[in-house]
Amino acid sequence: MKIKHFALLATAAGLLSACGGSSVITEPSDLNHQKVYYAFDSSEINEDARINLLGQALYMKNHPSTKIQIAGNCDERGTEEYNLALGYRRSAAAKAVIVKDGVDAGRISTISYGKSRPTVLGSGEDVWKWNRNAETTVK
Repeated sequence: MKIKHFALLATAAGLLSACGGSSVITEPSDLNHQKVYYAFDSSEINEDARINLLGQALYMKNHPSTKIQIAGNCDERGTEEYNLALGYRRSAAAKAVIVKDGVDAGRISTISYGKSRPTVLGSGEDVWKWNRNAETTVK
């Protein structure tokens, strides 16, 4: 009988973890230089980025006078025009997560730097993955 109950509990635990489990949203101590990262040629928010941005939203709800700027950045590949547009989509996607969580959109400005402000200099995926980001700063 005990083995049967254990098997049921193990199955339930497996189903819960398959559904995404429990990601804890934590408020950062400071919003300056908070970064979320993107896949190549994408402005899609992944789960790690969503959790980070929800933490930023929590900070903003707890500090109602705080205003931020989210800057979209890209790696060195692509034209300047393309990367400026992609950087803007990245900053807008990050802003959308925070606004959807209840923060007034008027407290968040966006900008794109395209590929002009790399976090890490150099070439190759080990460098590029750090330059594909949206960075938050307090204004």
